[in-house]
Amino acid sequence: MTGIHEPILALESAEVLGHGLRLRPWDARSDADVETFFRGCADPEFLRWNTPLMPVADLSVARASIAAKTEGARTGTGVAFCVEDAGDGTRLGHIGVSDIHTLLSHARIGYWVLPEARGRGVATRALALAAHWAHTDLRLHRLELGHAVGHEISCKVAERCGFRYEGTMRGQMFEADRQDTFRDAHLHARLATDPEPWLEM
Repeated sequence: MTGIHEPILALESAEVLGHGLRLRPWDARSDADVETFFRGCADPEFLRWNTPLMPVADLSVARASIAAKTEGARTGTGVAFCVEDAGDGTRLGHIGVSDIHTLLSHARIGYWVLPEARGRGVATRALALAAHWAHTDLRLHRLELGHAVGHEISCKVAERCGFRYEGTMRGQMFEADRQDTFRDAHLHARLATDPEPWLEM
């Protein structure tokens, strides 16, 4: 019998459609997926605002990273989606629901968009879609989103999707390209009981 706080879907096969997008799990067996994931994680704008614990330095690391995310989906701790155009299947970026805690009913959300897909509302549409899915299908109560202070685009995406600004977390994340220096981050969150945001696409 499924408990009240347990996800009701198998995360490995989760797929979400809406707002002109398709969210589906990354596939480590797909060379195209691996190449897309590598390009996203190696993009200078991504690296300006994020410092991965293990940099995705080449295609083999990208493949291993996707495989690790697949394992997280199998164990129920998170799911990483490739964001695609629902019409033609073009890969546009990534959005992930991670650190899923079923007992406390919360998780974190993060995303990035490929350079050629920016300026089209992809991040906003993907975040709105993933957040609604996590609140309804996974029945999570609280979703958190963090970004480096100064990342105004990410801040606006969060607010458009109903993630309220809750404060500044001091020294919460690494400085760009450093793992010995820290910078502040904004914390945003959205509850399942918050009103669904109205999005102008």
